Amino acid sequence: MYCLRQILPDLWWVGGNDRRIALFENVFPVPRGISYNSYLLLDEKTVLLDTVDKAAGEVFFDNLEHLLGQRPLDYVVVNHMEPDHCATLADLLRRHPETTVVGNTKTFQLIQQFFGLDLKDRSLVVAEGDQLSVGSHTFRFLMMPMVHWPEAMASFEESKGILFSADAFGSFGALSGSLFADEVNLEKDWMDECRRYYANIVGKYGAQVQAVLKKAAALDVQMICPLHGLIWRSNLSLLLDKYQKWSTYTPEDQAVLIPYASVYGHTETAAEALACRLADAGVTDVSLYDVSAIHPSYIVSEAFRCSHIVLASTTYNGGIFCNIETLLTDLKAHALQNRTVAIVENGSWGPMSGRLMREMVGSMKNMTLLEQSLTLRSALAESQYEQLDALAKAIAASVNSAAAGKAPVEEEKTKGFRCSVCGYVYEGDSLPEGYTCPVCHVDADHFAPIP
Repeated sequence: MYCLRQILPDLWWVGGNDRRIALFENVFPVPRGISYNSYLLLDEKTVLLDTVDKAAGEVFFDNLEHLLGQRPLDYVVVNHMEPDHCATLADLLRRHPETTVVGNTKTFQLIQQFFGLDLKDRSLVVAEGDQLSVGSHTFRFLMMPMVHWPEAMASFEESKGILFSADAFGSFGALSGSLFADEVNLEKDWMDECRRYYANIVGKYGAQVQAVLKKAAALDVQMICPLHGLIWRSNLSLLLDKYQKWSTYTPEDQAVLIPYASVYGHTETAAEALACRLADAGVTDVSLYDVSAIHPSYIVSEAFRCSHIVLASTTYNGGIFCNIETLLTDLKAHALQNRTVAIVENGSWGPMSGRLMREMVGSMKNMTLLEQSLTLRSALAESQYEQLDALAKAIAASVNSAAAGKAPVEEEKTKGFRCSVCGYVYEGDSLPEGYTCPVCHVDADHFAPIP
């Protein structure tokens, strides 16, 4: 049974959807499933642009054979060799021994690695700017290495201005009949998943995406056909603006993200109290996430959206709570930068998470750490409300200054305190009440301020 949609009189979507999949790439939750897009052009020559994952193989082949009828399949263009797009390639070539495979040098290296196929007599190797005419349509090939595999390329159909963009401009989410971005409610149903897809799949490769955007700017692009998600035939400026921001790590919104780790609820209470004070200070775009309940891919996506991040973690096994540490590792792996970060730590007898979180954030590019912070001793004490207010005001001032296009002016504050016995440094503007050195266990009297 075929299930397809017509894009233009001679161009068809012949892909499929998988709504049973739980984890995309065995790591990212996809509660709305995923689409595997494949496109068939029926010109003087027939051209298939990419295949699909095995999960969608049956409907894909039904779609393809229905449209081809008795015609041969002259070309299959492999824009991306990742298995969710090429798992059915070997089967396709067995069914259609007449087909020429179009790809770049690295494409054929990966075909050999995945399938062990010798395609010397049925391959067309293309490089940057090469063209393929198939009748009234001509394809120009654009290399886009590391977006997000080294062999990735795009195919630009020149007569209609269609960019077949591989994994660029894609999204999580299965297609529910609607194929085009103008057929759905983008902001309500799709944009968050477009961002989550970009941040987690492509986010590390901002410089490479910038190179693709520059190539696209030189073309008369009228339609974008990615390998996952919706086809864009209007309002392309919206999508391109998002990609410009995401690939330059520019926050979409002056907003505050608070991911917190809380074992018994006390750090969570402090995070909630901070959010309330931020709202009182006029910062209403605040999102809180319990890192033990929400998959990190959602929080990574929010980090790409928000200008400010408050990391709130209990100390666990003498370090950062494991799920906050995982989140920080993910943020660094995806090259997040240009954010302002504040720290809230908790530790009943030896708070260490704050220092370690600062070290991880400090190892990331172009990150600003607010000097104002908060250290909890088991629970938020009434005596700390003033500190909490000060932290909220510092974050709000930073948000408002960024919104106004100005860098926040911070007061000159103490950088920390050093233990005179062992040299351990506590970072913060004041030592917590009853503080003892976590290394040599002397009391606060042995700490001297670091100017």
